[in-house]
Amino acid sequence: MKNLDEATANEYASWFRCLADGTRVRILNIVAGASGPMTVGEIVDRIGKSQSTVSKHLQILADERFVLTEPDGVRTLVKVNDACMTALPEAAAAIMARSGVPSG
Repeated sequence: MKNLDEATANEYASWFRCLADGTRVRILNIVAGASGPMTVGEIVDRIGKSQSTVSKHLQILADERFVLTEPDGVRTLVKVNDACMTALPEAAAAIMARSGVPSG
């Protein structure tokens, strides 16, 4: 496995900084486990935090492309970015200089 170049290392560091907050990890877990897009209100109800707090964390997750948001009238729909299901494990494997992601 080759060494990470600076740009890639900085991108991965940004991803992991984004996930270095328990509330964001919980929000991502809720959204990823949903059967379809969720409204911000549904996330607020599930996580037990204020709407402004959830919105702030969702913006950070969206900036790093962990979640995708879409306006729907007066609501915002949130869904997980499916590309993260492979990109994040691959990033961890690259950081740890592993050629593959461990199974099971």
